[in-house]
Amino acid sequence: MPDTVLTPTPTDCALVRRHADFGTLGEALDYAAKGAKGFNFHDARGDLAFVYPYAQLARDARDGAMRLIAEGIKPGDRIALIAETGPGFAAAFFAAVYAGALPTPLPLPTSFGGRDAYIGQLAVQLKSCDPSLVLGPEGLLAMVAEAAAGQCPAHDWAVYFADPAPAVALPEARPDDIAYLQYSSGSTRFPHGVAVTHAALLANVAGHSHSTQLGDHDRVISWLPWYHDMGLVGCVLCPVANQISVDYLATEDFARRPLSWLKLVSANPDFSVSYSPTFGYDICARRISSAIDVATRFDLRRWRIAGNGADMIRPEVMQAFVDAFAPAGFDPAAFLPSYGLAEATLAVSIMPPGEGIVCDLIDERTLSGGTQESDGRRPTRYRAIVNCGKPLPGLSVEVRDEAGVILPDRAIGRIFVRGLGIMAGYFRDPEATAAALAPDGWLDTGDMGYLAKGAIYIVGRAKDMIIINGKNHWPQDIEWAIEQLPGFKAGDIAAFAITTPSGEEAPAVLVQCRTSDNDERARLRDAIRTKVKAITGMSCVVELVPPKTLPRTSSGKLSRSKARSQYLSGEIQPFAVAA
Repeated sequence: MPDTVLTPTPTDCALVRRHADFGTLGEALDYAAKGAKGFNFHDARGDLAFVYPYAQLARDARDGAMRLIAEGIKPGDRIALIAETGPGFAAAFFAAVYAGALPTPLPLPTSFGGRDAYIGQLAVQLKSCDPSLVLGPEGLLAMVAEAAAGQCPAHDWAVYFADPAPAVALPEARPDDIAYLQYSSGSTRFPHGVAVTHAALLANVAGHSHSTQLGDHDRVISWLPWYHDMGLVGCVLCPVANQISVDYLATEDFARRPLSWLKLVSANPDFSVSYSPTFGYDICARRISSAIDVATRFDLRRWRIAGNGADMIRPEVMQAFVDAFAPAGFDPAAFLPSYGLAEATLAVSIMPPGEGIVCDLIDERTLSGGTQESDGRRPTRYRAIVNCGKPLPGLSVEVRDEAGVILPDRAIGRIFVRGLGIMAGYFRDPEATAAALAPDGWLDTGDMGYLAKGAIYIVGRAKDMIIINGKNHWPQDIEWAIEQLPGFKAGDIAAFAITTPSGEEAPAVLVQCRTSDNDERARLRDAIRTKVKAITGMSCVVELVPPKTLPRTSSGKLSRSKARSQYLSGEIQPFAVAA
């Protein structure tokens, strides 16, 4: 008997598009279900494996909501969900929404940390959100059950929702009700569940839709994890609320075969809308073999929006991607920088489509908090800062100094945002909420940057700043300097401040090293010190550590604060310096 040929959901259909102008997320799915669009799941090679129209998703979710209610779930209860990219999570998430419960996506295991670290992270996050139950795929159930032991039941969602439940009326949500909880990728030891209302979510995804000019011929393509706000809000909830079909590649499959992402973009006959942090573009550029190979394998001419976000946008990496994939027709104007955070639902600002990467050159003395006066001993150096666009409709942004004074254009300070899409607060954590969210609605993002003609420029995280002798230094400047040396890449280096045995503050650099030769290690230490000194003017402590030592967040980003903590506690052991 021949295999069934799967047909993906269409990019366009007769349903009139609405740009997220709904009262609740459930209403948004109900409307999307009237059309023919939906989710399309692909395997590691980029081949279509499962088609899930919104109409079927809505039916499954409503049936699932009745099962939850039959099991005693009440509005406001939390349902923890292991965020596997697939129909099981999608149905469970919207089942919780229809039941009035709060779906709470939690991460999948990563290659960093191992089994015990994953179970420990889950246990802490489960304690924070205090769910009535946790649901996940069969293959992870043993670990999930171990993490949930003593806290809540753990079930395989396929088994849990298998039996029909009595038909009951579903509760009616209100726009100001909490829609879901979002844990940031760094939520490990001290987790903060961001509480997002239906109104905040829909305002943010409506602003995203208008800012990116989503049209009838657009189709979203994504490999981003569903436990991260960019993956969940930008590539799951936004497409539902704006009636867009989506093609998914699981995050773990992207990690193994990153070029499958570009295969999906190439196969789309319509306009592609796809996002990635900088490292996703970097990985793809590093994997190609030749211009001939690129031109033969890929067709990127219809990639309308190549979004950038979730970490610092690095112009040189984006240029490397352009250089690598120009033979496939990639247009650099497709790059669309943005800035956002889970506490603002997702996006705070977005560049207008078609403008690409636009940079502003900032004197490093300004970045360090000094004056513009040169001492004549060193040439003036500049860093290219990417324009992340203007705030979404309904959002206001201010940049303030340490005293809370609003700063003028091009003055670097702490970024505050207020308006539509801001979180209701951190779940059951009034102290953390009060520290981040003022009574007048202004959110302290924790990010440093500046405004120029209404556009936002990000220079780094306030907590990562290295302050030596009253001068500010940005860790990424040190890390990027080392990456210019042969053999190192993004993610190999973590820079932070330490107190030396003499009591002085100094920058320290942990560098993952792949050579076992002591002479070569000594040469590398000297080369790193020389490079950092030349770029930043600072002398630093250099420690070489084994590969895969530096800690990551659940979304794969380097965690400098955790690296510092593990180094100081002795958990990270550097290679010994040869006598």
